[in-house]
Amino acid sequence: MAAEVAGEAAHHGPMEQFEIHRIFSLNLFGHDVSFTNSALMMIVALIVISAFMVFAMRSRSLVPSRLQSLAEITYEYVAGMVKESLGEEGMKYFPWVFSIFIFILVLNFVGLIPGVFTVTSHIIITFALAAMVWITATIIGFWKHGPGYLRLFVPHGVPFWLLIVIVPIELISYFIRPISHSVRLFANMMAGHTMLEVFAGFAVMLPWWGKIAPTGFMVAFTGLEVLVAFLQALIFTVLTCIYLNDAVNMHH
Repeated sequence: MAAEVAGEAAHHGPMEQFEIHRIFSLNLFGHDVSFTNSALMMIVALIVISAFMVFAMRSRSLVPSRLQSLAEITYEYVAGMVKESLGEEGMKYFPWVFSIFIFILVLNFVGLIPGVFTVTSHIIITFALAAMVWITATIIGFWKHGPGYLRLFVPHGVPFWLLIVIVPIELISYFIRPISHSVRLFANMMAGHTMLEVFAGFAVMLPWWGKIAPTGFMVAFTGLEVLVAFLQALIFTVLTCIYLNDAVNMHH
């Protein structure tokens, strides 16, 4: 009996929620491009975002509804972030930055629903998003400044003899941006969901009087996870604006 319970606990461990499952298999030119639960949730997120924005802004009333107010507040908040970081010239990148913010935000929130796969808990997803930001910012930097963009790695006012040390450090920090950018989001989402799963397991296994503490912690931690889901989308977007500012304005 004990072995059976242990086997069941191992099968339904806290890490099982992060497993990617094929919904249907697909092979293209020898490559596995199967449709998975991760791809499904990203499509669901896109549908939710599109439906929300279309439905919220369909009337464009002078006295906005709650949904319209929420859409306008989100729009103005991200627009203010872009203006503060990049100036008026940077508003040309606003649609892209807004799309990143709302996409990650919805993925984070949808992932809080019990039984729903959390896309942003996988490093391959967050790294792909971070790499897209890094590559785009780098292309913009060289397109706007040409070879002069390399001055980003030479801080102004640093003595020449220190450049031997400073330039390699700046180069390393620049090339690890996609890693630090992606790991922050992935680690926070994965850690939070793992903790919730662990305490949910405690609540199931313990007698009724022992369920009180784990259940109370789960309620409190769920509220914290909602805040973390928003903050991680915000932090990812803020860092995107900072990298774009380096590319556009070369402030160092």
